[in-house]
Amino acid sequence: MPIDPEFPGNHQVIGKHDHADGQHFHFVWGPGNPSDAAANPDVKAAYAARNEELTPIGVHGTFVAVDWDSCIADGACIQACPVNVFQWYRTENDVPAVEMSNISSSGVGSAGKDDRLDYTDKSDPIREKDCIWCMACVTVCPTKAIKVDQSNVQFHEQAISTFNR
Repeated sequence: MPIDPEFPGNHQVIGKHDHADGQHFHFVWGPGNPSDAAANPDVKAAYAARNEELTPIGVHGTFVAVDWDSCIADGACIQACPVNVFQWYRTENDVPAVEMSNISSSGVGSAGKDDRLDYTDKSDPIREKDCIWCMACVTVCPTKAIKVDQSNVQFHEQAISTFNR
């Protein structure tokens, strides 16, 4: 199932993922909903191998939003992005995805299509602010887990003034 077309209106901010450079960050929106990842055999096997529960995660990013519940770790978005908005989150922070709601990352994770640790990994819009609105990531995502929408900048700005950890 693709990302909710009415996102972020149907979600609320549940976390903030900070970049160590102090300039980049993105919000995490929830609640999450079981979706394509929960039905994908590769994803299910990877979670089982890690002894991690496959639970709803939510959406990372606002104007470059990745529904982590729909993401199957294909990596096409990472390869397609000309300005390196994305990285594999687990190559820097090898923790369960549910722990990535309120965390800081230095942005040094792998950004190669096939560099994911396994199918529990997710494409993280760590440099969301650098997006040039080319829509390449949206076009190539096999599960339509990504939404790039300049009008969502207003939701991002509202969240800046209202979000408290």
